[in-house]
Amino acid sequence: MSAQERRAGISLAAIFALRMLGLFLILPVFAVHAEHVPGGNDLMLVGLVIGAYGLTQGLLQIPYGAASDRFGRKPVIVFGLVLFALGSVVAALADHIGWIIAGRVLQGAGAISAAVTALAADLTRDQHRTKVMAMIGSSIGLVFAGSLVAAPILYATIGMDGIFWLTAGMAVAAIWVVLRMVPAAPPVPRATGGFGEVLRNGQLMRLNFGVFVLHLIQTTMWVMVPAALAGQGGLPLGEHWKVYLPAVLLSFVVMVPAVVVAERHGRLKQVFLAAVALLAGVQLGLGLFGDGLWALAFWLTLFFVAFNVLEATLPSWISKIAPAHAKGTALGVYNTLQSAGLFLGGVLGGWLAQAFGPAAVSLSCALLALLWLAAAATMNPPSRRAQMPANAG
Repeated sequence: MSAQERRAGISLAAIFALRMLGLFLILPVFAVHAEHVPGGNDLMLVGLVIGAYGLTQGLLQIPYGAASDRFGRKPVIVFGLVLFALGSVVAALADHIGWIIAGRVLQGAGAISAAVTALAADLTRDQHRTKVMAMIGSSIGLVFAGSLVAAPILYATIGMDGIFWLTAGMAVAAIWVVLRMVPAAPPVPRATGGFGEVLRNGQLMRLNFGVFVLHLIQTTMWVMVPAALAGQGGLPLGEHWKVYLPAVLLSFVVMVPAVVVAERHGRLKQVFLAAVALLAGVQLGLGLFGDGLWALAFWLTLFFVAFNVLEATLPSWISKIAPAHAKGTALGVYNTLQSAGLFLGGVLGGWLAQAFGPAAVSLSCALLALLWLAAAATMNPPSRRAQMPANAG
């Protein structure tokens, strides 16, 4: 990669990391904290807090992506980060679970994922795009691991309101990165339209269905996993990082060579399908054989392998086959379905767990993953030319 591509990848990964860390920090601790919040004894409301930001993200990703096609990427990103900071402040000042939900909804209104991903595509060549998307996906995985370690410590030190104030500060830091660190964006054609073209593209829509399933499964797991580690695993909340951190780090050992194989050897579809199949297997395993600390640690490690590979390959595949004049719109649709998955995962995960038990959650997710695998099996991979390295013949 060129120096500018490396700088773009690092700075855009930092923006994603700062924003996602603020979203992730509540996952390992909120289900326990909610017991001390008025209204927090309802598991469905707890799930809504975890997934609520996905609702407004789902509604706004397409408008943000289309706006970035028309007005430029950076102004849209800064505007979204300002809203994210305001939502964090609302949640920090909340004295009832309803106001925390409101803050999370406002956080989600800062729906910048499509604009950031489109900017990454603008600043990188096709043959290096999976690497940059892997940098962004890896940053998300790393801050997720960091949040699992840091959240219990931060919660004990500064409390839940302090975590939300910290989140607001990280949003301000991300604005500084946008303005001072991200390379100057190339001119974006002031395009309009393209929405219908994106929706009629069967390849794009199957990828969009996939990201919906992936993030629905991710959110349902964090409604269930902390309680399972504490109950079945006998692990106190403050020690959950002992499972999460090794699982995430081991997953990167597998993810990096998988992305290299997909990128350099034109095996994107094969790596992608293997990761989807692994995701389905993990959910079946959690539903049928997920009892005990070691079993949970095993299945969580495999989940992170599948999740990190898919986080790297999905947006790269989308950006390679999206219409050039509507890349922001295409990524907006993609991130809308991602956000819908985040929202529904929290709500449905809480409802299914309360009504039918944890095993029903995992088995339902396994069925969704198998449907995704069937849909993805008939897809055409990006052209070999789009995947090969710059010095390939």
